[in-house]
Amino acid sequence: MSKIGPEPELQSSASDSTTFDPTKPSVPISYPIKTLEELESRSYFESFHYPFNRASVPLQSGTLPNRPRLLVCHDMAGGYGDDKWVQGGTNPEAFDLSHWYLMDVFVYFSHNLVALPPPCWTNTAHLHGVKVLGTFITEWDEGRVIANKLLSTKESSQMYAERLAELAVALGFDGWLLNMEVSLGASKIPNLKEFVSHLTQKMHSSIPGSLVIWYDSITIDGNLNWQDQLNEKNKPFFDVCDGIFVNYTWKDLNVCLLHYVYCFTDISIQESYPSLSAAAAGDRKYDVYMGIDVFGRGTFGGGQWNTNVALDVLKKDDVSAALFAPGWVYESKQPPDYQTAKTHWWSLVEKSWGVAQHYPKTLPFSSNFDQGHGYHFSVDGEQVLDTPWNNISCQGFQPHLEFKPADAIQVLVDFKEPSYGGGSSITFKGNLEEDSEFRNNLFSGELHLQDSPLHLTYSVKSDSNSLLGLCLEFYSLAGERKSVLLAPREANRFSSTFNEVVITRQLEHLGTSQGWVVHKASIKISGQNLTKIGFVCYRPESRIVQRTSNRSSTEYYAVLGHISIKTSEHNLQFPPAGSWLVEGHYTEWDASSKGSKTVSVKITWKLKDGNGSAFPKYNIYAEKIAGKVVPGQAAAREFLGVALVEAFYVASFAVDSDNIGVKFIIQVCGIDGSSQKVDDSPFYRLEAPKAL
Repeated sequence: MSKIGPEPELQSSASDSTTFDPTKPSVPISYPIKTLEELESRSYFESFHYPFNRASVPLQSGTLPNRPRLLVCHDMAGGYGDDKWVQGGTNPEAFDLSHWYLMDVFVYFSHNLVALPPPCWTNTAHLHGVKVLGTFITEWDEGRVIANKLLSTKESSQMYAERLAELAVALGFDGWLLNMEVSLGASKIPNLKEFVSHLTQKMHSSIPGSLVIWYDSITIDGNLNWQDQLNEKNKPFFDVCDGIFVNYTWKDLNVCLLHYVYCFTDISIQESYPSLSAAAAGDRKYDVYMGIDVFGRGTFGGGQWNTNVALDVLKKDDVSAALFAPGWVYESKQPPDYQTAKTHWWSLVEKSWGVAQHYPKTLPFSSNFDQGHGYHFSVDGEQVLDTPWNNISCQGFQPHLEFKPADAIQVLVDFKEPSYGGGSSITFKGNLEEDSEFRNNLFSGELHLQDSPLHLTYSVKSDSNSLLGLCLEFYSLAGERKSVLLAPREANRFSSTFNEVVITRQLEHLGTSQGWVVHKASIKISGQNLTKIGFVCYRPESRIVQRTSNRSSTEYYAVLGHISIKTSEHNLQFPPAGSWLVEGHYTEWDASSKGSKTVSVKITWKLKDGNGSAFPKYNIYAEKIAGKVVPGQAAAREFLGVALVEAFYVASFAVDSDNIGVKFIIQVCGIDGSSQKVDDSPFYRLEAPKAL
């Protein structure tokens, strides 16, 4: 099978700045802008890689909530690691974030002048309702030279601000973190304020709801002097933008002096830095993001597994928080493994801070629980790739799984079991007595329902001794609650605990090796809000248990592959293949060993009617065209990867000596989670040269 990303030798060559020419076709990557000259010249837009780096998932809501918010600053191993491969890489254990429901803002950070967020982060953050910012940073002696040039005149300050705004608009992210970590002469401060103000205005006029956030570093007198709070020395910058990221070495003097209060009652307690910052901000206190370094470098509470100590203080003082470098869990290899440690660490954040994002908010809603990496890849229950891969853009809506290591049933995102879609599924395993049940939440929604019925589909793989149902909770404006259980069978036992029990229909078994069973049900709910989607693990009554499993009578095992909710019972109707214009560009054939050859080509597609596309993604396949057709023998089909823009670059695809060409297929995927049949999908046929 073909890998879903570049071969290792391609990865090393593309990342080598001495050989990398961004104007020449190569495996698409994300990369930063390193000089003011590059920024001013707009050379990024002339790069071969630019079209691939445009985020395609829009942000549904542009308004930040009026409450304490959580900003998460990436800073993982310098940035542009596995995430730089726009079409995906080959590391199945690549760093990811999946607890998007706890965040409001995500910042992509690296120690480069202009850190442009790789589109994978913007796509999955936007899917979950989270804003994404790039970073503009000047630091050390080189940064001071850059800052002096940028701020040499009012006009230069405005020009560079406009270049940054243009990049955010073109690439589809939501604003900037400004980290001017250098000393400047006082004469440059008016132009610095102009730079911040002009960038903020340009962003607001171009992207409603966009953000420009100032980092607490340089002061209004031009000194590099971290204040650890909002005060008169940095507030002039705060006043002309959307917020401040306060340096993470702040103090809570209430806590620091608590011991002395017990001993010396005449000592008056000073307010904490968060409280002082909130007071200085006035009615903009939630625009103050107090920093917390997860690595614990001088941060309040020590960070790491005590990050929640600082969060508790900030929540009490009613300001926002900025978590810097949550990749600590990954980089420090916290035991027992990254997925378990990640879930545990974020559960502490959730306990302290609460849930920020709720979904579903609109229909259709679909999730295959993909986290954007794994050891195989499936489409509609059929495995199409059996090699390791990573691509954060592939993330589906992430479930809200609570960390409860002592539960009888363990619930985890599983990368090793076969998946229904993408590279992972949710596994439920443990022990459950016949008359017991285990239930919990998967999604917390804010979905208002009209009069249309809901059509739900979900896939399950289990033995006959383990049953899995879905439970939905609704809440009306009048304060009435209603619970509905969708169950495969044996539902009478739940009639007293749910307002309605619906027996699902089994649609099909998919693949004898996969064992997926697809369940479907329809319900009519009007004028209510869907607030929760959960699961119920239970057993059939003993009289009907089919003893086909080697598991013990109490052992429970089931896998949930996907969930889909929509208002139409039928799948999305895809445009026929002839509706698309599919073209090849930059085609290059190279001779290989033993008479075989390789081809590299950029494939683009668009609807011929020119109305654009509302499709969220495309699966890309290749079929080698044999020179001699064998009756009854189908062409071998290879899965190449996933595209979220209407372009895909095929690099060094091997073609056998007896092949006369290649057929590249673009499988269109719908917003409801459905996929066009591969045989009905648009394609590009490329003839192989007879000689090279």
